[in-house]
Formats: sequence, C-alpha cells, structure tokens
Amino acid sequence: MRLYSDRSVSEFNKDSYIEYLYTLKGDDYMLDFDINFVGMESYIDRGTNYLDLAWNTEMQKLEKARDRFNGPTIYYRFLDEEVDYLNEQKDDEENLVNKMKWVSFTHRFFSSTLIAKENFLNANVKVFEFPEEEQKGRYLRSVQTEIGVPFKLSSKETIALAYYFGPNKYKTLRQYKLDLERQIPMGWSFFLMAWINRYAVIPVFNFLEGFGWNYGIIILVLTILLKIVLFPIAYKSYISSAKMRALKPEIEEITSKFPDKKDAMKKQQATMSLYKQAGVNPMAGCIPMALQFPILIALFRFFPSAFELRQQSFLWATDLSSYDSIVSWTAEIPLVSQFYGNHVSLFTVLMTISTLIYTKMNQEMMGSSQQQMPGMKTMMYLMPLMFLGLFNNYAAGLSYYYFLANVITFGQMFLIRKTINEDKIRQKIELNKKKPAKKKSSWQKRLENAAKQRGQSAPKKK
Repeated sequence: MRLYSDRSVSEFNKDSYIEYLYTLKGDDYMLDFDINFVGMESYIDRGTNYLDLAWNTEMQKLEKARDRFNGPTIYYRFLDEEVDYLNEQKDDEENLVNKMKWVSFTHRFFSSTLIAKENFLNANVKVFEFPEEEQKGRYLRSVQTEIGVPFKLSSKETIALAYYFGPNKYKTLRQYKLDLERQIPMGWSFFLMAWINRYAVIPVFNFLEGFGWNYGIIILVLTILLKIVLFPIAYKSYISSAKMRALKPEIEEITSKFPDKKDAMKKQQATMSLYKQAGVNPMAGCIPMALQFPILIALFRFFPSAFELRQQSFLWATDLSSYDSIVSWTAEIPLVSQFYGNHVSLFTVLMTISTLIYTKMNQEMMGSSQQQMPGMKTMMYLMPLMFLGLFNNYAAGLSYYYFLANVITFGQMFLIRKTINEDKIRQKIELNKKKPAKKKSSWQKRLENAAKQRGQSAPKKK
C-alpha cells in the first residue's frame, strides 16, 4: 500500500511515497511488515530521528464467557527480555521509556503482535473498557499504543517490522524465540507453576494429542497419569492419617487432662512429647498436600488458557474452554445472577459434590488432629460451596479435571485402606513408645523455654 505525496493540487508525485509492504509466507502466522520511505527528503524534517507509529483497535467478544483471569489486554517485551502487561480487568496505562522488542494486543486465545526486527525506542500503551452503551454485545475493551520507531532520513529508508496474527498456543509461540509464549498465563510469577506446565503438563498433553482422541479422553488419561505420579505422596499422607487415628485415644486423654486455655502450652508440650515417643510426625500429612498444591494451581492456570480446548466438545459440554450449561435463564436474580450466573454448569456441580464427599472422608481419616482446629473443619466444607460460584462461569475442562481427580482419589483411598493394617500400625507405635527416650529436639526445647518464661514448668516425664 502506497501513500503518494502531492505534486500539485490534482496530481500525485509517483517518485515520492510512503509504502507499507506486507510479505506473507505459507503455513506461518508471522508476516513481514516493512515501512519504506522513498523520495521523502523534501517532506520530512532532516533532524528527525524517530517517528510515532499509532496502533489501536477494539477487542471483540470471541468467546461465550469472559475469563476473569485472562481478559483482553496489552502485553509487551522490553529489549532486555522482560515481559509485562497491563491490568486485565481495569483501565490501565503505562508510559514505557526503555527500548522494546514487541507490543501485543492479546485476547484470551489470539493475539496481534507488532515486532521490531531491531528495537522500538519507547511506547505508550493504554487499555480501557469500551463504553457500555456502544458494546452491543460485540466489544470488550479498547487498546491503544503509540510506539517510537527509530528513523534516519535518506532517499530510501526502510523500517523493518513483523506482525504475528495467530493463536496463543504455547508450541506455536515458542518456536519464534521471542518470549511470545509469556502471553499465555501459566503461572509465570511463580517459577514452580511455570515449570510444571512447561516441562510436564504441556509435553504430556501434546503427546496424548497425537493419538487423535477426543479432548475429554485426553484430560481423563492426563489425570490418571498425574495421579499415578503423585501416588507415593498420597500413600504417605494416608499412612500419616492412620497413625494419627491410632493415637486418637491418647490425644483425647491429654485434652481432658488440660481443659483450661491457660494450660494450652502444657497441652501442646504433652502432645508433642507423645508424637515423639510414638515416632509420629504430625506434619507428615500436611507436607504431601503442600507438594501437590503447586500442581493443583498450575492446572488451574493451564486448562482455561489451553487453546487446544477451544470449541472442543465432550459429552454435554459443547466447548471445554467455556462453561457447560445444562440449565439457563434470562431473568436477572439479585445476587444469584451477579455471583453465580444465569446458568448451571453440570461439571461444576459434580466437582462440588465430589469435593464435599472427599472433605468428609478426609475429616474422618484425619481424626483427632482436626479436633484441635474446629474452625478449620467448617472452612473445609465452605470452600467447595465457594468454588460452586467461582467455577460455574469457568472452563468446563477444568471442572471436569477436578471431578476426575476426586473420583480417582476415592479409588486410591479405598484401595489403600484395604491394604493398610491399622492394628499393625498400632502395634508399631506401642513398640516405639517402649524404646529409650531420644534426645530432646530443638523444637521441644524451645517449647519448654517458652513455658518457663511464662512461669510454667514443663510436665514431668512418667
């Protein structure tokens, strides 16, 4: 596309123009974009060393539901490879004064990225909500940028740029080696989540894709594989729970011995002494759960942003990247419509029910340790109900995964309880109690010192 200068009121100067030259390639989302200045010496100030390139658009609504954690915004990368972005939910603006490599208008599953072959000088980026009266169900937000481009006036000057117009698919973006994949929210702020998604979840997911299965089946197989890998951790957690149940009578005895709140330190010392004597680590059940938590959060970020799930159906869900509505209504119900929505997602309901069942089973397995934290017990039942509202408008693929994970966990718990002999565990604990007392740990010493400072004496050994 050429914009000619005027030779006269009625005639163009064919030897003087600004040219936009686009070069498209087969099987590639990247295209070259050169801005050529030919014979423009008489029209541009000779002292000009940069030009402002203005670029803006309105981000259209492309998906059934708007992702609250992955909304349309602007991403950008500085020349030193630092990637950042504007707020995804609120109006935001930044004046970027350092040299830059690219600026991208990023949607949930697609992006339009302007890339400098060398660098941009600076940029002003802005994102704001499209006026509600003008949205008409089509637009979500407006995005604008004004980019400083290096320029040197000559008889023929070329500004070499490139455009990426394509999907936010990790494997596709990664191949350009420009950090474009950082536009996909996979937990980059926490290295462990990013590593889990990059080096475990995505490679396995892509491998399973090669079999040509339905994506619902792929998620099922992925869940089974993850549960197999995590089984040793789960097994240790169940063993710890069995040991805690075996100590329940002794714990109840200590609780009745120190009923007053002022004896809380004595009660804690006696409890810790029992754990040490029996060879039980009260944290053994928490540590496996803590190890699984990063994986849980990593998948929370992976499924809603996985381009592969977009418009892929499974069972009653027509799109695994959006909610799976089985019942919907148009009437606005106060609070319900605002916090829950105008539909019912079946996978979310199944996930919530299975989580409540898992919570009940886990409470029974934990036994005495939960009695020390009665408020925690109530919270554990409230959380699944909170998830019911949160996940109702979220990706069906994610709720489906959590539901599968719970069902497989039930199976694991059943098998482990069948293979664990709690009588033998009880006998082993009794044998540990008869062994000579070990040297006090630094933790126990600190507890005793704290008690002494409060004017309390440590309980005598029996």
